Amino acid sequence: MSFKTPILTVVGAGPGDEDLITLKAIKAIESADVILYDALINASLLNYAKEDAELIFVGKRKGCYAFQQEQINELIVTKAKEKGHVVRLKGGDPFIFGRGAEEIDYVRQFGLETYMVPGISSSVAVPAYQGIPLTKRGASESFWVITGTTKKHQLSGDVALAAKSTATVVILMGMSKLGEIVKIFSEENKQDMPVAIIQNGTRENENVGIGTIQTIGKIVEEKQLANPAIIVIGEVVKERAVLSTIYSEVAEK
Repeated sequence: MSFKTPILTVVGAGPGDEDLITLKAIKAIESADVILYDALINASLLNYAKEDAELIFVGKRKGCYAFQQEQINELIVTKAKEKGHVVRLKGGDPFIFGRGAEEIDYVRQFGLETYMVPGISSSVAVPAYQGIPLTKRGASESFWVITGTTKKHQLSGDVALAAKSTATVVILMGMSKLGEIVKIFSEENKQDMPVAIIQNGTRENENVGIGTIQTIGKIVEEKQLANPAIIVIGEVVKERAVLSTIYSEVAEK
């Protein structure tokens, strides 16, 4: 039996649309002996895997973990030493609230070669798909990307800092803390600040609610918005461009 070098490649799967993945990421998936994938990836990407590749779901759905992070770390090492090339397939970009760096740090002590393939982050791609520019002259000079839920399951303190700024604020994993977020912005007298909430961004079942800090709670109820969703707060929401899809434009020609 030939020995295979134990390798980990952490791969960004993009925001959800299966076409929003890099060629380098597809090549990594095609070469993998084992793929450990998360809940937020588009399952159709697994079709690029070799027929004999082992596919293992290690994600989280509705608060239930298939594996704890420590177990995933150990599984990567075990599978890499057993079969060779392990691809850790993560939604968005693995280095933006994706624990990709943690997994690489862990496995390197066991002698694995490690590689990273960046992904298109949902924090920028999902608003873009809705025609929302995170920066635009006259509306926003910068943007914050903040986790809504920290390791201690609390809202990040950076939200309060961001609320004092004129920057666009993008909050990931923040739907359960929406009430707190609204309160923080209201205390900064930003009740009329535009807000967009985008659920299942870039996918066919995308669901969008547009309002203000004052009205967004009611809109969430009306449109039944829930995780996985991205919250975008800022004047740029009013700058929303009207977009056609590439596919419909091609069909019309």
